[in-house]
Amino acid sequence: MKEYIILCRSNGTTRNNSPYIQLKVTDGEQMLNISVWDVPAHEGPEVGQLVQFFNLKDYMGKKSCGRMEMLEGAMADADHPLYNQITRPITRDVWEGTIHSLLTFCNDDNLSAIISEFADKLYVPYSRYPAATSVHHAYPGGLLNHTHQMLHMLQGLYPCLPYPIKAERCILAILFHDYGKLFEYNAQGETQPDMYLLGHIYIGAHKLQNELEKRGVDAEEVKRIIHCILSHHGQREYGSPVLPCIQFYVGGKFRLVDFTGYCCGNNRRAVFVSHVVLYDEDGPNTPLLTPHDGG
Repeated sequence: MKEYIILCRSNGTTRNNSPYIQLKVTDGEQMLNISVWDVPAHEGPEVGQLVQFFNLKDYMGKKSCGRMEMLEGAMADADHPLYNQITRPITRDVWEGTIHSLLTFCNDDNLSAIISEFADKLYVPYSRYPAATSVHHAYPGGLLNHTHQMLHMLQGLYPCLPYPIKAERCILAILFHDYGKLFEYNAQGETQPDMYLLGHIYIGAHKLQNELEKRGVDAEEVKRIIHCILSHHGQREYGSPVLPCIQFYVGGKFRLVDFTGYCCGNNRRAVFVSHVVLYDEDGPNTPLLTPHDGG
């Protein structure tokens, strides 16, 4: 029998209330989605575990088997040929190296200290949770890798920008833009009630705003950081409660001071939205510019 490694697992219940699990597996050559009947949510194999199947049924292209037709093996170790079929979260030293590099762009000691504190605190939970269920980084640790890729983009873009930006704002917005995914999903990628009651954009913005205010960050500074999180999906139909404040023609006393990006992709589209927050050189209390709606 062929040996497979589990890439993804979700739990379900049939119409007659019988539990089952949906597994995405690969043998290194092909990927299969298999429903395994009569497996309770708290039992059965986990992501990264080796399994074998016999007597797989195929009904209109959908594969399934009973629990007794699945043989559970051990967790794949680093020497197993299927081990690297699973994308793993980046190591702490890679994460910390990127944070250290980004902090060299920072001049605000208070915000830099907050960045250091939460970069350290968020590594472990981010390394255990997915960033999504299907669209992007849909695997344990995907949340960490997605956040790191965003930070790494900023690391490369910052020295090339032809205008000044406040890096601390960008870093904090990136660190927290998907923080709410810790509450939208469990570690297995199953959706939780907070996805529908609150949503990850609100959760991340609310958490960061509270932390910034507790540490005495200026109220106008807080607004501009939180704006990046609230608007990071780019358009209201994509889930952003506010539109990003964008200035296409920089003139007079307005300067671009903040940048963050959101990347996602699926079978139909790839979207990259970048947005900036502006301030008036005369002081921090200048209102934000009118948001740009589409185009």
